Order: sequence, then C-alpha cells, then structure tokens
Amino acid sequence: MKHVQTRAWRAGAALAAVLTWAGLLAGASGCTSGGISDGIGEAFGKPRSAEDVIRVSPDDDAKGVRPGEALVVRVPGGRLESVKVVKSQDARESPVPGRISDDGLSWRPDDRRLALAAEYTVDAVALDGDGHRSARHTTFTTAVPDERFIGYVTPEDRSVVGTGMIVSLEFNREVENRAAVERAIHVEARPPVEIRAHWFGGGRVDFRPERYWKPGTKVTVALRLRDVEGSPGVYGLQSRTFSFTVGRDQRSLVDAAAHTMEVRRDGDLLATVPITAGAPKSTTYNGKMVVTEMFELTRMNGATVGFKKKDGKSEYDIPDVPHAMRLTESGTFLHGNYWAQDVFGNANVSHGCVGLRDVKGGGSDTPAGWFFDRTLVGDVVEVVHSEDKEVAPDNGLGGWNMGWKEWRTGSAVD
Repeated sequence: MKHVQTRAWRAGAALAAVLTWAGLLAGASGCTSGGISDGIGEAFGKPRSAEDVIRVSPDDDAKGVRPGEALVVRVPGGRLESVKVVKSQDARESPVPGRISDDGLSWRPDDRRLALAAEYTVDAVALDGDGHRSARHTTFTTAVPDERFIGYVTPEDRSVVGTGMIVSLEFNREVENRAAVERAIHVEARPPVEIRAHWFGGGRVDFRPERYWKPGTKVTVALRLRDVEGSPGVYGLQSRTFSFTVGRDQRSLVDAAAHTMEVRRDGDLLATVPITAGAPKSTTYNGKMVVTEMFELTRMNGATVGFKKKDGKSEYDIPDVPHAMRLTESGTFLHGNYWAQDVFGNANVSHGCVGLRDVKGGGSDTPAGWFFDRTLVGDVVEVVHSEDKEVAPDNGLGGWNMGWKEWRTGSAVD
C-alpha cells in the first residue's frame, strides 16, 4: 500500500510541474519565441548590455575632445579582462600603453594627456558580477588646434661639430609655458654629462654642458613638443629625434692688439696666422664666439648691418667674399680678404670682422683657405684685447661667455 501511494505522489508532482510550465507559457505574451526567451532570461538572470558593463570615457563617437580630458575604462562590478587602445595620428597607428588597476575595475593610460588631431579606438573585454563576458568597441577623435608652434634647431642632424657647439632652438611664436616646453626637450650625451637649459626671452632656449664637449661625444636631442601647450591655445607640432657627434677639439685665439690668431688642435699649436680686426670706429667684439655657418663665397653688404654713408648708401658691398665663417648673428664673420693690402699682422681696418689674407675667388693655399679647410661648425674662436665690449650670450652661440651658475638660473625648470 505504501509503495502505491509513493508512485501516486510522484505522478501528482510531475503533473503539477507540467501545469506550472503550461501556466508560464500561457502567461507569456502571445506565446511568441521572444516572450518565451524573455521569461526564461528573467528567471535565470539576463546579461546586461555591453554599455552597462563597460563604461568608456570619452563617449563613443565623441569629437573635438580636449587634451586634458581623461581617458578611462571602468566596470561597476566584476573585472576587466583586457583593454586595447590604439591612437591613429598623421596616418600612423600606435598602441597606447596603460594598465588595469589592481582591483580590476578600471584602466588608464600611462600618459594621461591625449594627443591632438588624433583618433582613438578602444576595445575592452570584461566579466560582470554574474560572470557574463562582454566586449565593447568605441572610438573618439580629439580636437584639432588652430595654432601651432615649432622650433628651428641648431645643429643639423647627423653632423660632426666642434667642441663649442650649443644646442639652440628658436621658436616661431613666443613661448609662455616655458617649463612645459623645456620638459619636452631632452638632450642627452654619451658619455654622460650634465646639460642645462637657458632661456633668452620666450623665443629661444639653448642647451649646453658646463664646459666644452669632449671629442667623440654623441649628443641626442629628442623633441617631444607635439601637443605641448606653449602658450594659451598654441600647441607644439614636432615629435622627432636627431643626433650629432663632437669631432676634434679646435680653438682659435684672436689677439686684436697683436693682429694674430693662434690655432690650436687638441691643445697643440697648429699655426699663428696674421689677421686684421675691427678698425677703431668699428671694433670687433671680445669674447668666445662659435662658428655657426660656413660659405665658400658670400656677399657682404654693409647696409644690412648698419654701415651706411650719409647719403644712405652702403659703406661697402662685396659680392664674393671668400671663405666666410659666421661668428655672430649680428654679422661678425671670420673671412678671407683679397681687397686689403699689407694690413694682416699690422693694422686693424675691418668693419668688425676678423680678416685673413686671401685671393679673389678664394685660394686653398692662402691663410684663409688653410683655416677654412680645417674648421668645423661648432669650433670656438675667442677674441681678446679688442677695444669693444664682450659679445652678448644670445648673439649667435655666445653662451660660453656666461658662467655656469648664471647659465643654470636661466632654466624654467627647478
């Protein structure tokens, strides 16, 4: 009897189950497949949408995003499994490094500042609190700045220079945020040496070590100026790296009173060359100057540097000055001279330049040709005993006339 009752109970339970499922199906709207799915989903926990599980800022398809806005991927619960972010800029794609937080709830890039004029693509995969996996793909674009600034750099990439070379950047716009710009310029040397910046106003910054470079030093300059805000609303454009190598150590000492120039290579005297320096009414600057440009032939017109007669005409106009080496931005050259006679080693007759004997068209066997062939951009020429002031540190690459302590005070970075 007991056995019969058990079987009857089981049959009743089965019938109740059938009736229960029938009731659920009957309660579904129209008994459509969608209604059945929704009912089952509610009974067993339907996964949330990817937008609810994975939240990305800036928003998907956002445009004109400013560089200061934060890029972050978050989940309110569960954990992020992977986040991949790609930046597309100037038709080049590059991954954006970043890391997921220890609790798995967020991802942020290593560099928190967004690039300008770029498209970002975000692909993230996460598990929600119920163990459901979701994936999300979003994109956004950043603002395109109306104004940009660039820096014109000395020396040239892959050049071999003298030991007095100074890395100099002249900007096409005034820089107000000097510290930000200075931090974006990295100058490193091998073998290592301390290198510091000095600003000359807001339009120029120079970098040098305390003493002249050692021969054989390789210097690398990395400009990370792109998207750096140099002034309100004005952003940098350049992102490039270049290098140069320091050659042999050649220094020349011009004695304006003795009318001579001693040329030394690695400390040894190569020659003492007769010269003519600036005349009493147009003396040559004293101090250390650096060769910044070299011309086999060039034109020199006095009117361009202020030498004019009473009628306004130039005091001189020489179309073919040979073996010309620029020492200052204001127009001081060390150059060959074929038009003066019997003055080298005897008298100072120039308009402020240092002249060496030469022939028309330039001769390789003349003192000027000899010196030109042995000179590098970056070589130091120092003038002493002239009846003039010391050359200004920002006139050409005259920074070596400034002491190291004073030089360091010109940095915008503590």
